[in-house]
Amino acid sequence: MATLALRARRQLAFGLLRTLSRRRFSNLNYASNVCKDDNADGTNPSFIHPSSVVHPNAIIGQGVTIGPFCSVGSSTKLGNDCKLHPGSHVFGNTELGDKCILMSGAVVGENIPGRTIIGCNNVIGHHAVIGLKCQDMKYKAGNECFLQIGDNNEIREHVSIHRSSKSCDTTVIGNNNLIMGSCHIAHDCKVGSNNIFANNTLLAGHVLVEDHAHTAGAIVVHQFCHIGSLCFIGGGSVVSQDVPKYTMVAGDRAELRGLNLEGLRRRGFSVSENID
Repeated sequence: MATLALRARRQLAFGLLRTLSRRRFSNLNYASNVCKDDNADGTNPSFIHPSSVVHPNAIIGQGVTIGPFCSVGSSTKLGNDCKLHPGSHVFGNTELGDKCILMSGAVVGENIPGRTIIGCNNVIGHHAVIGLKCQDMKYKAGNECFLQIGDNNEIREHVSIHRSSKSCDTTVIGNNNLIMGSCHIAHDCKVGSNNIFANNTLLAGHVLVEDHAHTAGAIVVHQFCHIGSLCFIGGGSVVSQDVPKYTMVAGDRAELRGLNLEGLRRRGFSVSENID
């Protein structure tokens, strides 16, 4: 009797596995009800894994891939060819441009008033949190807050970028920036283009960074500081004052160490050129 019971259990288990497998493969086009226009011309369909939760009001572009256990909120808009890796999430009034990639664990946007707009061809790293509520006591619940990010940025793992603290301001990130692991860009910061922030670069609120700036690892920048173009900030620095253009600073507190000659050379400046 025990042998017969064991055989019956095995047959039942195998039957359940076959049923689940059939369901999984038969639901590969589960997204067709969400993305009604994707297959209108028979090309570039989107794919949404059946374990993901995608609100029917979300706007999904063509060629979008949403992996297992993802969430897409009701007010979100995903551009064409976006890819959400397993366990990534998009919430709130959030717009992703074409060809954006969210790595596993990334969270973009939050269900609070305001908006997060991210341009095209951006990579959001593992467990990064982008467009969440700021960490500022001035923020009042219900106030609108905003974040705008440009194109071609690589935002690595565990980075946090927060929305503005008030409706009359916006946190802004430009284009072609490399923001390495565990960096933080606080509320109301304005970051230009072509900057490189090494690991653990921390910008307090209202910091302004121009273009082509380069930070070494583990630096902190005090709120309201202005970081000039083509400057270099040495590793472990504490920046409590403005950093002039073309210079190199380092130390606690950071002090002027001379011109950023290597950075200028890489940008095509000659030795004899007069820098205004």
